[in-house]
Amino acid sequence: MVDEKDIRRAVDTGKVAFGAGETAKACKGRSAKAVVLAANCRTATAEALKKACEAAGIPLRVFNGNGIELGAACGRPHTVSALAVLEAGTSKILEAGGA
Repeated sequence: MVDEKDIRRAVDTGKVAFGAGETAKACKGRSAKAVVLAANCRTATAEALKKACEAAGIPLRVFNGNGIELGAACGRPHTVSALAVLEAGTSKILEAGGA
């Protein structure tokens, strides 16, 4: 599971792509260093991102909260189902335990 503080720190000090589409692009382009999914991410979306992560060797993490809570952790006023960490910044999100 991923900690809210690490997510926020990655958003504030690193580089993050938001949304399932942008996350999938980052996986295919191998620019993602980690992927975070909301616990209630749609099954089809989660499965597609899981396959993309496995194919690219990218760690997949699950946020222990829904998309609204993940959005709030990111400082966003909307639902976030998935995000790709492109640069971790000062966060320790890449050291977090896997899903």
